[in-house]
Amino acid sequence: MCTVLWFRPATMSALLFSLLLLLSTLCRLGQSMSREEKLKLRNQVVEMFDHAYSNYMDHAYPADELMPLTCRGRVRGLEPSRGDVDDALGMFSLTLIDTLDTLVLLNKTAEFEAAVRRVLKDVRLDNDVVVSVFETNIRVLGGLLGGHSMAVMLKDAGHYMQWYQDELLHMAKDLGLRLLPAFNTSSGLPYPRVNLKHGVRGPESRTGTETDTCTACAGTIILEFAALSRFTGDPVFEVHARRALNFLWEKRQRNSNLVGTTINIHSGEWVRRDSGVGAGIDSYYEYLLKAYILLGDDLFLQRFNIHYASIMKYISQPPLLLDVHIHKPLLPARTWMDSLLAFFPGLQVLKGDIRPAIETHEMLYQVTKKHNFLPEAFTTDFRVHWAQHPLRPEFAESTYFLYKATKDPYYLEVGRTVLDNLNRFARVPCGFAAMKDVRTGSHEDRMDSFFLAEMFKYLFLLFAEEEDLPFNVEDYIFTTEAHLLPLSLSLSTAPRAPSPPANSTVQAESLPHLSTSVKSLWSEEELDDSNFDWTCPNTRLLFPDPAFPRNLRDPIRSAVDKSCPRPAVHREPGMGRPPLRAQDFMANNPDHLELLRRMGVSLIHLKDGRVQLVQHATQAVSAVAAEDGMRFMQEMMELSSQQQKEQLPPRAVQIISHPFFGRVVLTAGPAQFGTDLSKSITGVRGFVTVAEPYSGCAELSNAAFVQGRIALLQRGQCMFAEKARHIMKAGAIGGIVIDDNEGSSSDTAPLFQMAGDGRNTDDVTLPLLFLFYKEGNILLEALKEYREVEVLLSDKARDRASIFKGKPLPGILLESSGDAHEEDQTSPASSATLDRSHVSTVELDESAPDNEEVTPEEDVGPAIKRNPEPEEEPAVDKDSSSKSVKAMMADWREDLEAFQQMEKDEL
Repeated sequence: MCTVLWFRPATMSALLFSLLLLLSTLCRLGQSMSREEKLKLRNQVVEMFDHAYSNYMDHAYPADELMPLTCRGRVRGLEPSRGDVDDALGMFSLTLIDTLDTLVLLNKTAEFEAAVRRVLKDVRLDNDVVVSVFETNIRVLGGLLGGHSMAVMLKDAGHYMQWYQDELLHMAKDLGLRLLPAFNTSSGLPYPRVNLKHGVRGPESRTGTETDTCTACAGTIILEFAALSRFTGDPVFEVHARRALNFLWEKRQRNSNLVGTTINIHSGEWVRRDSGVGAGIDSYYEYLLKAYILLGDDLFLQRFNIHYASIMKYISQPPLLLDVHIHKPLLPARTWMDSLLAFFPGLQVLKGDIRPAIETHEMLYQVTKKHNFLPEAFTTDFRVHWAQHPLRPEFAESTYFLYKATKDPYYLEVGRTVLDNLNRFARVPCGFAAMKDVRTGSHEDRMDSFFLAEMFKYLFLLFAEEEDLPFNVEDYIFTTEAHLLPLSLSLSTAPRAPSPPANSTVQAESLPHLSTSVKSLWSEEELDDSNFDWTCPNTRLLFPDPAFPRNLRDPIRSAVDKSCPRPAVHREPGMGRPPLRAQDFMANNPDHLELLRRMGVSLIHLKDGRVQLVQHATQAVSAVAAEDGMRFMQEMMELSSQQQKEQLPPRAVQIISHPFFGRVVLTAGPAQFGTDLSKSITGVRGFVTVAEPYSGCAELSNAAFVQGRIALLQRGQCMFAEKARHIMKAGAIGGIVIDDNEGSSSDTAPLFQMAGDGRNTDDVTLPLLFLFYKEGNILLEALKEYREVEVLLSDKARDRASIFKGKPLPGILLESSGDAHEEDQTSPASSATLDRSHVSTVELDESAPDNEEVTPEEDVGPAIKRNPEPEEEPAVDKDSSSKSVKAMMADWREDLEAFQQMEKDEL
């Protein structure tokens, strides 16, 4: 279905013929992928959803989320805290509620009806737990409202849900009332957290002490609260949401028209003054535009257009989107981008600005192809800054909207890439596991509810034909969590909005989700030539030929693999030539030193041979030169930090035997000696066995059994190199040292590389890797459970198809929609769930101190999980075993330090 353009008749007459030709061309291009191929991909999406949803229901429900590596539910309070990320969990079966309207969209109507009954029977909203107002609003309140919308639609159709009497809406209102106390501030901005049972303030609520919230947290309320008001007829919710939005608008920086990332909810002062379209701000902009679409209030569109103009002026450097300071918008705030900005091309499609949407999306796609997934943050030259990827759906969202607007089959191939990468790298027997480190392919025990709520919606819509859909999606707006709210709400009673200032102008837009009722707000007389510039697609950017999108993408594709495509800056600091870049700087180049002087940067030679750079902005030859100097210093710090990280890359231990088949990857630290796995194409593959003695500090008594295998060793009692020599003498082909510090994990501690013993280590010719306690116990437990466990030691996880090349693929590695059946028949309980009661702790003499030299690694690498045991079991201490069981129950703490560190970096 081609996007319909909306024009004033007088204007349309001049362009009608060319536009019809263009649209017919685009429609023909959409047929280049056969209907059969699209059907196959659509069915694959459904199969993948079934795999995720059924495993949640089988192994996790009624818990909030599934832990796909340990095949159990994540229950708040029973798992170690992951910090702010746990604020989304409220003991209200989060994943099920978040998934309700996805079930309907994917034509799983019977499952939806059963799920609604479960929610009504099992879910409680009065739990004594502190939750995030933002997350609870978009996931739970949005999920209940989306479920209600679908239930009403099905009931009206006359086949399903005939018993339904607005029960989900009643739950939604109950939840809305529980969130309202958070808005009891002088500014109207909500507290970031609320107690579902006790509200805000008072010792029993354990809330009310916060002073700051993110802009997105306060500005992403209006869709859900307005929908709740209009569904129920109670205006109180929409009034509070509008008040918060109005306050944020008033606090924008008036010169740049940008907002900061964090604001004081009492004073309205900006706590973090960096501004972008990613984490902390993203959905504020999204909700301004979508509030106009849903509610028909011109004021939201006016505000969005003002913000958007500033974004395109200061933040957008196609294809990049770089944060700036709100008071000095020409000054970059950081040299990296976070993955949440991937939603922005989709928003630009709704806006009608197609060209920059294509460019930024292509940059994101090339980064995705380079790292298999979008890293949580990546630098302007497309290297990994934060290596996690929690299966975020924003890139798939933008892919769908671009395909919807252009019908360019290129975006179908992008969607195929997303599907393939999820199946190849994230699929595990009990669902899909978030990536702990995209560089190594390691996992973490996490499958967020948004994966089911958003990812499968957008991928299904990408490949589905109109007749595949159970309802017309054009009648609904997607919230930021992809919940479906009917556009008919714009006709419902709403609080009267304040009139725009008399001197303001509001521009009309035609948007893919703009209903007839909203369009009718504009009469033909209101559409003059200036409004024509804001049609969708923007007619100044209409494709002159079918190759136009490709011509935009090609330069970006090559740029990602080479150097960062920066906008041309035709000036030297204070003069007229391009400024000096950090990656080009040479301390012995006189011209570079002169450029530093002009930027106010001094170079100091230290006694130890190092060079120190110091900037004094007042010594720069001009304000422009001072800004160039600040940028140079930021780039130099980023370059230095990145170089330090790259000196110590993590390694991967991939479990490739039954029932894992390469689907579980553990993050390992490298050794400074022995085989360099980064130079090995195939890595080292072999079965594991426990060395005796486990410390590896003497000649092995089970050398005959170790020969030709990979030895497991315990850290401590002697040097790493000594352990390596002993297992080499026994004929081992590799070694894995497991930390003896109970509870340690790469989730919470930086990886480190194992140093030598001060002597020449050229005689060590096998690879030696280090696993923290938790990762090591996964391997030990797998060995105990399955006795014969084969692993692959490599620099990063290998494609499972290449691991089993030339052999039948175990479990059929899901290359198509029907590939899962054989694997799924291997018993979900036995092949995926590892009995924690089987974990044993080796009893060893721990009196000797650990004198090994360890070099910390700065970049926190990924962690990952699963289980094992040796052929000959060492003695087991029951007390130690139970303690180990307790430790293994600990969840894999998400590397939330990523975004916390982002805040530190920018303060």
